[in-house]
This record gives sequence, structure tokens and C-alpha cells, in this order.
Amino acid sequence: MAGAAGGAALAVTGATAGAAAGAETGAGTGPASDAAPDALSGRPRRRREFRGVWMATVANRDWPSRSGLTAEAQRAELLAHLDTAVERRLNAVVLQVRPTADALWPSPYEPWAQCLTGTQGRDPGWDPLGTAVEEAHARGLELHAWFNPYRVANHTDPTRLVAGHPARLRPDWVLPYGGKLYYDPGLPEVRRFVQDAMLDAVRRYDIDAVHWDDYFYPYPVAGQVFADDEAYARYGADFPDKAAWRRNNTDLLVSEMAVRIKETRKNVAFGISPFGVWRNIATDPEGSDSRAGVQTYDDLYADTRKWIREGWVDHVVPQLYWNIGLPAADYAKLLPWWDAVVRGTGVGLYVGEALYKAGDPAQPAAWQDPRELSRHLALAATYDSVGGHCFFAAKEVAEDRAGAMATVVADHYPTRVRPPKGRAQPPVSE
Repeated sequence: MAGAAGGAALAVTGATAGAAAGAETGAGTGPASDAAPDALSGRPRRRREFRGVWMATVANRDWPSRSGLTAEAQRAELLAHLDTAVERRLNAVVLQVRPTADALWPSPYEPWAQCLTGTQGRDPGWDPLGTAVEEAHARGLELHAWFNPYRVANHTDPTRLVAGHPARLRPDWVLPYGGKLYYDPGLPEVRRFVQDAMLDAVRRYDIDAVHWDDYFYPYPVAGQVFADDEAYARYGADFPDKAAWRRNNTDLLVSEMAVRIKETRKNVAFGISPFGVWRNIATDPEGSDSRAGVQTYDDLYADTRKWIREGWVDHVVPQLYWNIGLPAADYAKLLPWWDAVVRGTGVGLYVGEALYKAGDPAQPAAWQDPRELSRHLALAATYDSVGGHCFFAAKEVAEDRAGAMATVVADHYPTRVRPPKGRAQPPVSE
């Protein structure tokens, strides 16, 4: 997600093209059900598929609608979002529970999230994550807990963090970059700490999945340097260059977390939602037919393809936030690339969809057509590895300003279905 949403800055040909998100569940689906064929693709519908929505809390992007609401008002808004997901025949909510090194549950590691009360560290008077899990499951929805591993703040002033914040107690862990504060991914003690903080929620709540978005090392900012030379000097001697060392740091975060999740709760899935371009074909002949201005391997030091091949993740939700036919990053060309990457790995593929762009006058003409997203799903239905979709984000699922979500539901979601793997949910006929 990008910007306030927390995640991918959707850069195309060097310029930021929008915002991104992150999320998912389960493993791949088997092919199809014996139900009526999909209205647009003509393919048989699947008995199970992932139908998710991201709910961003950073900067009150989706929920709560503003900070400082009463506990009762916060809860009512949350339940309304869950009810909307059911009405849209979705089956999973990806809730951002650790937006800026703070928490939407009573964490012993980090303070209460600022988005709840307006003041970081202030008890909101209820347990948002615990309520979300209980109420989602009561509605037949999976609840995926979405964490951002390294972002500390959307500013660079540590004194604005609550007293006692780990970033204030350990200033040597923190680096400013691009107007934000980040934990340094090159420090082993940082990796351990952020894993411990996230695993506390896994241990305490019956969540269905751990979800990460696309923020690992931060997106590049022109003219600025991520000042991790000291950590590189201490830990990077065995690597040919800093880029390789950084990628290894991210690999360690992912691989260690994969093991620790299963040790904590073996039935909890692990999913990551990367920016949609691993590498462009001009950079690497195995890359996608794209000309994106950001490549996760080179710019975020995130070898997303490797994580799939190694089986460290249960599912991947690439943020394919571009329209069909966009020259620099064509949805119709990126989709088969991801299909090929996951094929035969056992890793589920759920496609991240840019609902937030639909009807936005600042977006290209394709996004003014409410059928654009429906065409995405029709195309994806022709690829056996695609097990579903996740929509960014909850505010747009509710508002649906252009009718794009209603079109998706009418064309592709005639009834509710179960997600690919996990908690049983009876289909609901309507």
C-alpha cells in the first residue's frame, strides 16, 4: 500500500502512479466447481476462492474513520465494514493491526495505535483485534492480521513517539528516510524484536493468517540515502555488495517468521503482498514484460520470487494495480508472469486489485470504466494458479463510487464461497 495506506508506491516508469496495499490467505485452489460458469470468462466457477478486502488503519485511511471516536463508535464502524464484506460476498478481511510500530491490541511490546484515540499509547477502552477476530468469524469471514514490519512513524521526530516507545528506548535501531522513521532491517536484534511483537498477536488471537504488505526496505526517494553503513560494516563482510546483504536481511526476516508462525500456531497461514513487479525483463530475462520504475528485487531488496520457490509463504498477493493495456505495467502481461512463478510450488496466488482507482478522475481513462476490474477477474479465471483476489480497500468497497465493485459482484460472485484453505464457511445462496 502506498501513501497513507501503507504499502506499495505504485511506481511506473520512475514516477509514483498510486497507492498499494497488502494481504491474503491459504494455499492454491483446485480447479473448478460444477456450478454455473463465470459470466464473463465462461470458465466453471471454483468451489473455493479467496475474496478479500484490505482494511487500512494507518492515518485512519479506512478505519476508524477518524481518531478519537468513542469505543462504541469505533466498534460500530468496524462491524459495518464486516457486514459490507458479507454483503459483497467476500470471505476475508485483511485488517492492519500494526500500522506504525504500534498495536491494535494490548501488546506488551508496543504502544496502543495512534489511529484509535489520536494519542499513541492511550488505551482505547476495548480490544479491536480481539473483537475483529470474533465478529469476522461469526460472519463466516477469515481475519488476516496485517502487520508492517519496519515502519516506525510517518514523520522523522522521535520525540513525537510516546515515551517508552521501543524506538525511543533504542534510538540506535532507527533511521530516518524519506520523511519517515524506520527500524534498521540490518540489525539482527531488530528483526527478532519485530518478529516477537507480531507473534504476540498470533499467540493470543485465533487469526487465520499473518499478512505483510510491500514495505521492507523503504521505497527509493531521489537524493536520499538510507544510512545503514554502520550495520553493513558490522554484518556485511560475507556479501559481495550492500544490495546482496540487504536482500539477505529481508530473506532472513521472511524465512525466520515463516518458521516461527508455524511453531506458534501451525494452522495460521503466512501471506505477503508485494509490489507487482519483481524485475523488468530489460533488467533480467526472467523478469516480467514491464517497464516499471520500481523493481522489488533491486529497489526494496525483496526477492519475492525466491520466497515462493523456497515455500516460505503460504500465499502471495501481488499488487497488480494497473489497468489492462498500460504500456509500462500491463495487468494482462503481469498476471501470466505471476501464474508461472507459483505454478507447481503449492503457494497460493491471490491478485491484489486497485479498486481505489475506479472512478478516480486522476486515473487513466481505463479506470473510468466500471467494468475494468470485472475484466481483470475474467482474465484471471483463465489461469489455473489464480485462487482469488483482494481489493484495496475497505472504504472503496463500501462507497463504490463508480460501481466497479457492484459490477464485480454481479459478474463473478453470485453466491458466497469458502476461501481456499482454512476455516469452514458454508456457502450462502441469495
